[in-house]
Amino acid sequence: MKRNHDRLAPVLLLCAQAVVWPGAALVRGEVPSAYALLVAVLVAGPVTAVLALRRSRPVTALVVVAAACALGAGPLPVGATAVLGTAGVALALWTVAVERDAFTTVVCGVSLAVWQLLHGLTLHRLSDRDGLDLVLTALLYAAACGAGLFVRRSRNARRASEDLLRRAESERRRLPAVERRRMERELHDVSAHHLTAVVVTAGAALGLRDRRPELADEALRFAVDTGHEVTRALGTLRAPAPSDSGLPAPEERLLGLVDGFRRIGQPVDCAIDPLPEGAVADAAYGIVREALTNVARYAPGAATTVRCRYGDDRTDVVVTSGAPLPGAPAHAADLGGGRGQGILRSRAREAGGTLTTGPTEDGGWEVRAVLPGRTAGAGDRPGARGYRAAQVTAAAGLVLQPLLPVVAIRAEDTSTGSDVSAGVLFALLAAAQAVTLLWLRRAPRTAYGSLGVLALLWPAAAVSGGYTGPVLLPPALGALATCVALASDGPAGAPEGRGELRERPRRGRSRPLTRPVLLAGAITVHTAAVTTAVLDRGTGAPVWAVVTAALAGTVPVMYAAHRVGTLRGRRAQHARAERDGRLGALTGEAVRDAWAERRRIADGLETTVLARTADMVAEAEAGGLEATAERAREALAAMRALLDAVRDGEAGPALRPQPTLQALDLLARQCRAAGREVEIRLTGRVPGRLPAAVDLAAYHAAETVLTTGGEQPATLELDASDGTLTLTATGVPSAAHPAVRERLAARVAALGGALTTGPADTVRLLLPLAPGDGEERER
Repeated sequence: MKRNHDRLAPVLLLCAQAVVWPGAALVRGEVPSAYALLVAVLVAGPVTAVLALRRSRPVTALVVVAAACALGAGPLPVGATAVLGTAGVALALWTVAVERDAFTTVVCGVSLAVWQLLHGLTLHRLSDRDGLDLVLTALLYAAACGAGLFVRRSRNARRASEDLLRRAESERRRLPAVERRRMERELHDVSAHHLTAVVVTAGAALGLRDRRPELADEALRFAVDTGHEVTRALGTLRAPAPSDSGLPAPEERLLGLVDGFRRIGQPVDCAIDPLPEGAVADAAYGIVREALTNVARYAPGAATTVRCRYGDDRTDVVVTSGAPLPGAPAHAADLGGGRGQGILRSRAREAGGTLTTGPTEDGGWEVRAVLPGRTAGAGDRPGARGYRAAQVTAAAGLVLQPLLPVVAIRAEDTSTGSDVSAGVLFALLAAAQAVTLLWLRRAPRTAYGSLGVLALLWPAAAVSGGYTGPVLLPPALGALATCVALASDGPAGAPEGRGELRERPRRGRSRPLTRPVLLAGAITVHTAAVTTAVLDRGTGAPVWAVVTAALAGTVPVMYAAHRVGTLRGRRAQHARAERDGRLGALTGEAVRDAWAERRRIADGLETTVLARTADMVAEAEAGGLEATAERAREALAAMRALLDAVRDGEAGPALRPQPTLQALDLLARQCRAAGREVEIRLTGRVPGRLPAAVDLAAYHAAETVLTTGGEQPATLELDASDGTLTLTATGVPSAAHPAVRERLAARVAALGGALTTGPADTVRLLLPLAPGDGEERER
């Protein structure tokens, strides 16, 4: 369909051109010469063909159309290229704005306008008529560029919204599986590493208890400490804190890991570079831990080296172990579950790297991972600046082309005066209005004020330049920019349906601009401009009649532009509301499904690994070394069985419990997948166990403020003091919407809490930790 439209538009332009010329000439009885018809065909044919292919090469099409029309304007009579030279060029420029970026569009539009200006200056002096033609031409090009940029922005916004919903839908299906894999990997890492160390230590102590009986006591103490560490780590795994738990630096964590293996008798030599926090450091730690655990399991006592080199292009993580020592018993060789290699590769792959494993020449084993380095992921485009420079250079060459005859041909002296023509003043005012429109969204108050001042200057420019054309043309040109502003500022100018125009946040707070106030101001200013223009030209009508007529003509035009902006704003708000509602539903479903996976695995931990670990600690405290080793082996076997159940089983729809605050990390992950950065902060004063009603209400309140719209980064902080849980959300402008406030108020009302909003983009909920039937307190 689009291809048919691309071909239809040039054909319609060609037909319109044929009606204007030679159609109009034939109606008047004038028969064009064969020479003129041949030149017209040579111009119209390439222009029509190029316009039919304009979407694939829009800049080339614009240059060809402009050049062909300029060449044909000389030998052909007036009107022979009027349609193709105006509508055809405007269509090509509109296509450039739709298909290319804003920089290219501005370069093409400005270059084309300046080229026409210089072309006219080389032929004759710029007169009032020429200056006015230049203004009208510039307005035509600006309108074509603006319409094309608007179409491109609308198309990109629609595609971005569709992509956002597509990513959210994909993440909704992926998040439960990701959570299941995460818990599977962490369960394997935590339990296998710690429990394997207990088995190795206990086995070594049992083998040397006749010669070194003190090792038995050390092994028992190690089992008790490790059992408590396993319980704590698995407890954290069941409900990870959404905020940073204050872990040491990655280098310190790796060194601590190496020291832990040295304490169980594993000789490890290491060279570790400082790593930044992030996915690379987490992957390096997990890879080193799994590799050292496998060495302790299959080659106890073998010399091992750990190398972690952080470079610009890559990060190398290498763990190399020697051959197993002859006669050294491998107490945990039969405890592997066969998942270690897959988990190692998945860690490296998720961090953006690769991993290889294999035997060494001396009979040992090596794990080598290549992860991203310092400069990985830098979106630098070295060719972008060169491409922009080439565009500007080509545009400058085309613009200066009309000046070449001036260099080669001596022009006759012409008289010059000190007076500035009205056309020049009109061109300057039009340029000032165009620049002002560019600042409309950044500083609406300043932009609208500037447009009002510039509108009043059009009649003054007409008088100063001696303008003698239609009296209403200057004020009409001045009103055009205001109409464009009122019609185009609807989506940004009416946030949340309250019709307010806000500037970027500054110090202090100022009253927002409302669209009715802007409409009244625009009507007043342009009525004054029309009245001034008419009175300056001279009229026999009384002033009140001129004012009434100006008002009658200005009100419908400004109101129509205002209505267009309002309708566009409402339509955009409706589309955003539908998108946000869909995103909220997808987020809620994804978190509930992932939370069900987490709770299912957590329930399995209670009856398997944690129960066996508690038995191991009890046996170690009772002094039974052999029983301690046996309980550790049983815990590892239980871990393998649980991992099998995790991999094979899936939570059904009936097993979806209501998420609590412990699911905030899942909520933040889903929001990030939908394109919004969310940070969760949990202070140390928040108790580990909250009343069920408070826990559920706090989570649902957080879900409400984070899923009701907005793309700016948001922060959610939880704190507790004086028996009150405080939830503060910043970066959530939608929380001020009455419907959102009503939903939040309903959450806190049932618990006797309080809801406050302010400063801007901030909402605060106060929930008593001992909820009662108190009334809602809202400010």
